[in-house]
Amino acid sequence: MTFAKSLIRLAGVLLAALALPASAALNVFACEPEWGALARELGGDKVSVYDATNALQDPHRVEAKPSLVARTRNAELMVCNGAELEVGWLPILLRQSGNPKILPGQPGYFEAAQFVRLLEIPARLDRADGDVHAAGNPHIQTDPRNIARVATALAQRLGEIDPPNAAYYAARHKDFAARWQAAIRRWEQAAAPLKGATIVVQHKGFPYLEDWLGLKQVAVLEPKPGIEPSVAYLAEMAGRLERQPAKMVLRAAYHDGRASQWLAERLRIPVAVLPYSVGGSEKAKDLFGLFDDTLDKLLQAGKP
Repeated sequence: MTFAKSLIRLAGVLLAALALPASAALNVFACEPEWGALARELGGDKVSVYDATNALQDPHRVEAKPSLVARTRNAELMVCNGAELEVGWLPILLRQSGNPKILPGQPGYFEAAQFVRLLEIPARLDRADGDVHAAGNPHIQTDPRNIARVATALAQRLGEIDPPNAAYYAARHKDFAARWQAAIRRWEQAAAPLKGATIVVQHKGFPYLEDWLGLKQVAVLEPKPGIEPSVAYLAEMAGRLERQPAKMVLRAAYHDGRASQWLAERLRIPVAVLPYSVGGSEKAKDLFGLFDDTLDKLLQAGKP
């Protein structure tokens, strides 16, 4: 082989090597934006995260569109809430994806709710009671202590699926956990005036927030979970709350605000519209912003 031909061959090998990606990012499919945000915190540039929903969608009611099915086909890790939150749409995606990596029971399937203590587990199950979750209330993301527990488990799972980068995920988790615990202490100190505050909620989506901050729920606007209140029901509730006053009404950003606004105007109390997930308000751009804005809105509504 001549020297010139050797140079040409070497150049071809180098060009081929440069055309290959240095390392392909791990494809993560996140059912909700809070878990997508957590995967980005822990995965950094080693992951490529797709959020299936946004904070202005009701996570109970999501259409299993072909575009979502297409995203699941190449996913290597599915990070979902669990506790039946996605029961109406996730099984369809899993069934149609044809991707065995992300099926329940496989390392590529991760349910956040498995790593926290669930509240409001029903004593009985009856379709007449509305949209009741057998495993307990699934809205675990409103307590930052739950986020911390899920982060520990998710960092470990990332390392199991992607062993070459396990040390990287562990280091990012250590950094996140330190910043997160410091933020929790700051949030709890700021939220001290809210302890014992009486609240009305539009949907039973805040038990973990209530447990964390010591809020006292005195009424729910939905007569049954997932059922919109009638005018007659709201009027009856207003009469009851005039005798047992509440400090504020809470609703998630994705809920229609007409019922809560009507009640708040009738009782002359404020409505706190909480972002509920990452992207639920202009300030809730990441997990830290989510709780910064949640506390700001609660404290503003709780002012005398």
